[in-house]
Amino acid sequence: MDQLDKQKAFEEETKRISDTVSKIKHRIIIFSGKGGVGKTTVSINLACIFHMKGFSTGILDADITGPNVPKMLGVDDRPIVLSDKILPFEKFGVKMISMAGLLNKGQPLIWRGPLRSKVINQFLADVEWGELDYLIADLPPGTGDEILSIAQQMKPNYAVIVTTPQEVSVIDAERAVAMAKELQIPSIGIVENMSGLICPHCGKEIDLFGKGGGKKLARESSTIFLGSIPIDIDARILSDKGKPIVLEKPDCEVTNAFKSIAGLIDAYYQENTIKIK
Repeated sequence: MDQLDKQKAFEEETKRISDTVSKIKHRIIIFSGKGGVGKTTVSINLACIFHMKGFSTGILDADITGPNVPKMLGVDDRPIVLSDKILPFEKFGVKMISMAGLLNKGQPLIWRGPLRSKVINQFLADVEWGELDYLIADLPPGTGDEILSIAQQMKPNYAVIVTTPQEVSVIDAERAVAMAKELQIPSIGIVENMSGLICPHCGKEIDLFGKGGGKKLARESSTIFLGSIPIDIDARILSDKGKPIVLEKPDCEVTNAFKSIAGLIDAYYQENTIKIK
């Protein structure tokens, strides 16, 4: 392919991405400064809550080398690829696309940044998302190429930074907040995950990782504190079975926390409809 053909292909892909983005009202990225803080859990359960509230919702699994969204939604099929479009999976009423559906089980993806970014572009350009109220992008940890690609192509208007209460996680989350500001994302919210363990025997809350780190970060960084999510052993068990806790335990503390977070995000969009178009 010569330089002219490459330029034409790039322009055509850019147009397809623009067409996709124009049909999505609210575009949220969920990321963290470090791994293991539960950003995929947050992504999936928020998407399910938005669907329960009557919104059309999708999840773009942008963690190309460590895609876990299909496992946590109980999806193990391959996507249907038509002549020029990829049909997203649909589970629990939520549309989803992930690299996991294109890999054999256990197959590692050893790609450099540009190739990972190319896949994200394809997920936006060639997946048949249709019209959505919410598209949530579950990003890999850190501040690498995938986040830059999403920011440039998806044009997110809300960033949710997930942290745990402990100081080392908050330090990394602070870097994620700084990156979101650098990318000029209009609104940034902090979620403190694993904020206390609910004892399955007595119901008492135990602060395994401390408490208040997320709220402190939000205050010091002039961002929005969206709320705290406690540890619930059932959340882990259900995730391993591909069942979001907000669907299986609709009245538990974890589900109530997700409902509150989703409510704050939706309220932001309602109040800023004209501003964020």
